[in-house]
Amino acid sequence: MNYFDRVSALTPTTFWVNNVTRAEAEEGLRCGALGCTQNPSYVWKMLTNVSEKDYAVSVLEECLSFSDDDNQVACELQRRLIKKVSDIFLPLWKRTHGRYGYVSIQGDPIHEENWEVILEEGRKNRELNPNIMIKIPVTSAGLKAARVLLREGTPINATEVMGIDQVIALGEMYKEVREECPAEPVLYFSLITGIYNEWLRKDVKEKEIEINPDVLHQAGMVIARKVYEVNNARYGMGYISGGSRTLDDFYELVGGKISVTMNWKGSCDELIKRDAPVIERISEPVPALVLDELNAKLPQFRKAYWIGGLKEEEFEDFGPVEYFRDSFIRSWKSELEMIAEYRKR
Repeated sequence: MNYFDRVSALTPTTFWVNNVTRAEAEEGLRCGALGCTQNPSYVWKMLTNVSEKDYAVSVLEECLSFSDDDNQVACELQRRLIKKVSDIFLPLWKRTHGRYGYVSIQGDPIHEENWEVILEEGRKNRELNPNIMIKIPVTSAGLKAARVLLREGTPINATEVMGIDQVIALGEMYKEVREECPAEPVLYFSLITGIYNEWLRKDVKEKEIEINPDVLHQAGMVIARKVYEVNNARYGMGYISGGSRTLDDFYELVGGKISVTMNWKGSCDELIKRDAPVIERISEPVPALVLDELNAKLPQFRKAYWIGGLKEEEFEDFGPVEYFRDSFIRSWKSELEMIAEYRKR
């Protein structure tokens, strides 16, 4: 049994793979992955991946005739590449009657403030395969589109979650939709703890805030534990932890009913290689000294941690959400430049 097999046997914690090549999708499945996530950087990662570049470029060239609009070509390219990954996970979805085997897709990040664009893309992407899960940001626009798609029976992965108020806004909407729908809507949310910590360290450095680095390292997981408690008590939504940057982003959540999604190379493969003891850590209390210092020194932490720290209209412009989205936009624009270049040829 590998490390993930033992985690699965002893706890409700599971793992998903993120932004995978076709080979990594196969390897992830063999090692126990129960789902797969992609973000808007996915296509650019495949276009620049040593093993996938030739294949991705060949699909790009096929897509050029799809539209004269390079952005529509980018969307179509993303669909075709992710369709191959969803095909790999489809047998798991069928075998578990839709419990596992979902593959998420998140479209154009440049226009994600427009709920109608999110809705249109979500409907198109949903047609790819029955195990496709539509990934939507938890912003005002995203919540509006997610409500419609959930009512239509579309599985949703609500992403770009960086604070407790985003979870609560999503959960309240989820409760309303559940009362309206005869079938249980499939809804996960992705709390991006690793990216939150990455942004927080940069923000602390820029503002020259003096704080114990050991305390700062724990900020994302302090929020993750709070979110876990609130979701379990109020909503029962599926919980995905994303944006892993260190192995602690997995270890600290072991024991929780949480799906941790990670890149295969450098994260999943490294956890298997290290084969650490399976120890439940999610239920460990946050030391009072840690919480006190985070609260005292970091207003950006307080916004994410305390209920009422963020209003819905502030979700989209919250620092770590912008930071995460900006990385998607950079990748999407790089992809558009490559599409334009190939169109000229």
